[in-house]
Amino acid sequence: MNFNDFFIRLRQSKTGLIAFIALLLVLPWMISSGFESGNSYLRAFDMALLYIMLSLGLNIVVGYAGLLDMGYIAFYAVGAYTYALLNSPHLQAILPVWMMYPPFIVSVVLAAVIACVFGILLGAPTLKLRGDYLAIVTLGFGEIIRIFMNNLDRPINLTNGPQGINNIQRVHLLGYNLGQPIKILGLTFEPVHLYYYLILFFCALIVVVSLRLQNSRLGRAWVAIREDEIAANAMGINTRNVKLLAFAMGASFGGVSGSLFASLQGFVSPESFILMESVMVLCMVVLGGMGNIPGVILGAIIVSTTPEVLRDIINPLQQAIAGRRIVDPENLRMLIFGLAMIIMMLVRPGGLWPSKRRRAELRPKTTEIGQQEKDDMQDAERNHD
Repeated sequence: MNFNDFFIRLRQSKTGLIAFIALLLVLPWMISSGFESGNSYLRAFDMALLYIMLSLGLNIVVGYAGLLDMGYIAFYAVGAYTYALLNSPHLQAILPVWMMYPPFIVSVVLAAVIACVFGILLGAPTLKLRGDYLAIVTLGFGEIIRIFMNNLDRPINLTNGPQGINNIQRVHLLGYNLGQPIKILGLTFEPVHLYYYLILFFCALIVVVSLRLQNSRLGRAWVAIREDEIAANAMGINTRNVKLLAFAMGASFGGVSGSLFASLQGFVSPESFILMESVMVLCMVVLGGMGNIPGVILGAIIVSTTPEVLRDIINPLQQAIAGRRIVDPENLRMLIFGLAMIIMMLVRPGGLWPSKRRRAELRPKTTEIGQQEKDDMQDAERNHD
């Protein structure tokens, strides 16, 4: 039984689904009690959930629609800065009082909507571009957004430039401040636990939306464009609007993830949205399996949690062998990812957990007609001999 069959059976089995949900709910306590640095691992898992949302958004653009986006982290930045500007004292002197510190849900929705608008602004001029040309344009868009964030501190200080925005207000939800410990039923929930459940809720919501989109009419239109845009257009698909919807939907996922990132960190700066972040999110999608939601989730977890694991393994190992740290785990991470991508392209080009459609495309089975043609050729060779 392969991974896809396991995931389908898990979705169909109520007992398995309930057990999986229960595991996710108790996971913070398992991590906190199972490791000495449990909170750091749990924080790494919080970031992994954010990367899952980013990867699912990029999967719509790259995995479904086949549009290579190298500047996806720009939408992450737009969502983070939108939340930061609305929930920090930075613009109190400029914005009216009624616009400052809106409810959390309003801030997240605004971040998603503004990121969606930026996605449309990126998609509209690039409708006729594909492949390398589209990658270069989107790469430039991502860098433009980062440079704007870095330089919009004059003549009016909007983003505070390279110093970033701090003092971002923690999430206030249902009368609770998620920045402070909360006691419920005798259990003390630390802020890292509370943010885990908050991010998990939004991550589950995005997973459900992605599952619904996958087999919807719109999802099938995206796949048709990926396979052959000319044929899709001939079949009556409005390729312009469908591609714009892919950019808009993927960007909105990035905006939601960015707003949660800003509230979790309490600080945002342009250094958090460099080109390498876009490359890492793309690696998550490719490594896990483009177009396959479980594969994308798996790739995001592996890539995002690897630095924390390497830090606790490589550093003690170097101290035990050489008495000092020789290789930085961050540099070793990039080496491992590079080797992993090379090996994956050679051995499993569909990813660790490829979709059924992509696996069938990469490893087509011999059809009955093809087998008959092969037999006819063999008979002709024997007759010729």
